[in-house]
Amino acid sequence: MESTSDIQSFDEIPEATLLSHNDSLRPIIGIFLAITVILATGYLIALVIDENPFGIRPTSEALEAQSVYQELVQIDEIGGDGSGVKVCIVDSGIDTSHPDLDGVNLVAWRDFVGSQTSPYDDQGHGTSMAGILVGDGYIEGVAPNVDLVVAKALSENGSGEDSVVAEAIDWCVDQGVQIISLSLGGAPGLIPFNPFSGRDSSDAASDAIDLGIVVIAAAGNDGGTDDDGDVAHPSSERLVISVGGTTQTGEHWSGSSTGDNNGNLFPLILPRNQPHEKPEIVAPAESVPVINNRGTWQLVDGTSAATVYVTGAIALLLEQNPELGTNGGQASEDTVIQIKQAIMDTAKPLPTQDGHDDDYGYGMIQIANLLASFA
Repeated sequence: MESTSDIQSFDEIPEATLLSHNDSLRPIIGIFLAITVILATGYLIALVIDENPFGIRPTSEALEAQSVYQELVQIDEIGGDGSGVKVCIVDSGIDTSHPDLDGVNLVAWRDFVGSQTSPYDDQGHGTSMAGILVGDGYIEGVAPNVDLVVAKALSENGSGEDSVVAEAIDWCVDQGVQIISLSLGGAPGLIPFNPFSGRDSSDAASDAIDLGIVVIAAAGNDGGTDDDGDVAHPSSERLVISVGGTTQTGEHWSGSSTGDNNGNLFPLILPRNQPHEKPEIVAPAESVPVINNRGTWQLVDGTSAATVYVTGAIALLLEQNPELGTNGGQASEDTVIQIKQAIMDTAKPLPTQDGHDDDYGYGMIQIANLLASFA
């Protein structure tokens, strides 16, 4: 009975007392909820911006790396965009659906792997390289307004037959390009050299250079204890510009392949002289921010990325000096040598460097200095 009495007593608390109690708490609860919502919203915004969990934008680390490299190679000191210059990238294709490629000026496409008529990239490497050149979003391309030609010669697993790469280079020539960018040779098993395979990418590159087309290729990524003694094929070809890699502090990237410039009997390598010692130049290669074929962004290592920085530099040079390109009607092998000499003369060597370095080339590409040398 006492229990029943206690319950009954609770039920008989005056309604006015209960209402007065709730009124006093309501403002406090409202303020607490508002603060909670504000803090939660701020946390989510910070998470998206700094940690990028949903691929909405690059991480702050990626954007900072881009700024660092832009300063290192003097992109922040020039004003061109590559207009009027036609560049061919031979790689795994291109995924034009990435938001940073929304305004890409893709003027020609050819699929040497799957014969598809519409651009695609089932590997991602080609899209990443294209972004370094023509990105116009979070990733800011070196020469975003070039006329871009893309030849897909690498398959879904990133490999390709050297004869197919040669065919792709020939097709690029037929498209009337001034520059051919080959981010090849930088990964294990990528277009392995076979002296008995007939016409190869070196032959095709040499033929293109004879016409005054500038060919740039990756030095390779087997530096350090795994280095095979020379830069990768086809960057080892005499007049191809071989590009090694640097870190964000401007030092030699340890994964970048070393050049053999004294000559060798096996494999046969003839001694090299200026301005053709390998690699000729270095550019960003460690933790480089790129786009990918998943619609997001990432950081990558490799001389493939370095190659495209130099490709962009040459595009800006030809924009400023069209007479140096094949579209000017005066280009030749001698023009390519002239450009290579200017790259050597305007590069930034290491503080202790004297002449060519088998790892660091003639130095780091300096785009503003290169353009000024032809002004």
